[in-house]
Amino acid sequence: MTNSRIYEKISQCAIQALLYEVTASPKPGLVDRYNCGAHKDMDIFTFMSSSAALSSYFYDCCVETMRMIEKSENEFDRYDNLFMVLRGLGLKAEKSMYEATKGVNTHKGLIFSLGLIASAATIVFYKTGDLAIDILEISEEVKKLVKELCEKDFVDIALKEVLSAGEKLYLNYGIKGIRGEAEEGFPTVTNLAYPKMYAYMQDRGHSINDILVNVLLHLMSITEDTNILSRHDMTTLVDVQKRAKEALELGGIFTGDGKAYVEHMDRDFIRRNISPGGAADLLAVTIMFYLLQR
Repeated sequence: MTNSRIYEKISQCAIQALLYEVTASPKPGLVDRYNCGAHKDMDIFTFMSSSAALSSYFYDCCVETMRMIEKSENEFDRYDNLFMVLRGLGLKAEKSMYEATKGVNTHKGLIFSLGLIASAATIVFYKTGDLAIDILEISEEVKKLVKELCEKDFVDIALKEVLSAGEKLYLNYGIKGIRGEAEEGFPTVTNLAYPKMYAYMQDRGHSINDILVNVLLHLMSITEDTNILSRHDMTTLVDVQKRAKEALELGGIFTGDGKAYVEHMDRDFIRRNISPGGAADLLAVTIMFYLLQR
């Protein structure tokens, strides 16, 4: 397979992950096929426009990764310099996203996460030549790409006068958010969400839609969701985790009682303006991992 073909495959997996995540329904408090969730400035078409605008970004992450591999004299230079290149591409992608959505942030977190995964998958393919790209090897490459990222990004945070949402959460709760998740190679996905998705897919008794909703519930049950904390507080986050566990105890979307509970959660979260966007982003990461491994 030529390099361009593997770049196409990896970038296609990323876009497919974005589209699968937003169309899975019902997702409590989140944009889906049924409603806009706890959002007044976006809908499913906003997400589709954003996804289309990002198609070339993931391909470019692969191209630049291979270019850096081929020019770097040692592994340290490869990862250190490559991450800075990826950050530059990410900023351009954010601009494309905002142009497509008329200023709405739909995928900023996933530009970071899936861009890293696209790059890491390219490195794994370069090393192995295997078209089924192992997720644990991707996880290890992501760790190398963002090594000590939190330490670098949060240095002297207490001295800053203006803080980003992520910096405020780190200062107030010690939560590292998606930076910390990436720094550890997305363990929430590799240890929980991916095994659940893989098992559900092997069962063949459920639709892809229902599988994705149930995987989301598993993620909601443990994720320290920065989207929820940004809008609310730790009490609300704990309540969301508890509700997700209760839904799963009823069978999740796979049973009548569980589905009714999930639909009630959706109505309640919309009323209370709760959006578990951090869990939704990890669902997209899970989907991309599954597609790459397949």
